[in-house]
Amino acid sequence: MGKTAKIKKLKKKVSKLKAKLAAAQDHTHEVSPLAPASFPDLPVIAGAKFSAVKAGVKYKDRLDVMLAELQPGTTVAGVFTKSATRSAPVLDCQAKLGGASDRGAAFLVNAGNSNAFTGATGDGSVAAITSAVAGALDVPQERVFTASTGVIGEPLPHTRITAKIDELKGLLTPDAMQDAAHAIRTTDTFPKGAKAEVKIGDRIVHIAGIAKGSGMIAPDMATMLVFIFTDAKIAQGDLQAMLSDLNEDSFNAITVDSDTSTSDTLLLAATGASGVEVDQDNAAFRTALNEVMLDLAHQVVRDGEGATKFVEVRVTGAKSNADAKVHALAIANSPLVKTAVAGEDPNWGRVVMAIGKSGAYADRDLLTIRFGDILVAEKGWVSPAYREEDGADYMKQDDLLIDVDLGVGEGTATVWTCDLTHAYIQINADYRS
Repeated sequence: MGKTAKIKKLKKKVSKLKAKLAAAQDHTHEVSPLAPASFPDLPVIAGAKFSAVKAGVKYKDRLDVMLAELQPGTTVAGVFTKSATRSAPVLDCQAKLGGASDRGAAFLVNAGNSNAFTGATGDGSVAAITSAVAGALDVPQERVFTASTGVIGEPLPHTRITAKIDELKGLLTPDAMQDAAHAIRTTDTFPKGAKAEVKIGDRIVHIAGIAKGSGMIAPDMATMLVFIFTDAKIAQGDLQAMLSDLNEDSFNAITVDSDTSTSDTLLLAATGASGVEVDQDNAAFRTALNEVMLDLAHQVVRDGEGATKFVEVRVTGAKSNADAKVHALAIANSPLVKTAVAGEDPNWGRVVMAIGKSGAYADRDLLTIRFGDILVAEKGWVSPAYREEDGADYMKQDDLLIDVDLGVGEGTATVWTCDLTHAYIQINADYRS
């Protein structure tokens, strides 16, 4: 083994030891070796307050319910799972979008139980929670949005949540978004936050968001639970248009395990407290919002259950952008590709396989495949210049690029995924117990 490889191996061991120490202090699972060094210092979003409590919905002695109170005039946009078995909270949120925003609003989120596949009982739980929050904060019940994440098919013990509403109200403060990020976690090994600021005219607008997600990630809307807040003043229609558009190349372009959740919810709230008016064509604001969404989406992948590698799959030269995304997701979701990545095996044949099975158009003899900057295959065969040891050395990195050019058109797409390790099986085999 060369000196460089030994150093990389040693660094990995040190990283894993640090992760175990952090996990012992913070959570039941080891912190992902791909986790950011720290949680970001999120800005205060004027017009928004947050709190979090330990309600014991499922987890013992940990934050598991968060509340966000939003000032009158706040507009709310959202994207949700397209699952045919979506949860009661998702259906309720979808029905409430687009309503009047002259009065305040609130988000309440619990972890540990998804309130999905719970029939009329689930609807009753949502009604009880939204009624309790509405009464406590003096906001209309149709302006209270809830989200739940966790085990599917078990009744939500909502009285444990409603019993904590007064406590949540009393703890509300503008600088508690990090506590909220902790409270929405299930198998996540670290809380996820992102921020951006943008100058519009002579004023600064702030954006901050939190997310949870680790497994059951192959979004068909957003990913698991994401909540983003800005002090910009944006009409609901413009806010929705921006969110739906930017979502396609951020949260809808990640996958951990090819499974779409019943509970996927992404809510975006614009309080208007800055007084800075923004519309859907404001390029500076769109860029900043996109940065926050991409950052959170990538953190979800970096916290993929059992993940040790972050993988960007870039496809160019497809017949269309839609075809390119089909190919990219076929590669990113392939268990054979993902296990090869986990084993640091530059098995480009599995990439060829994934392209062939995707269903989108491809020509075997026009394919070009690269791992990072390494040309691996071209014109239907391995490149004469390719050396297996170069590919193997590249696969030892934590962040990888699988680059495919189909050579049949101008379509492009990029998706992000992680490897598939034995730890994924362990986490999910033990999930309910």
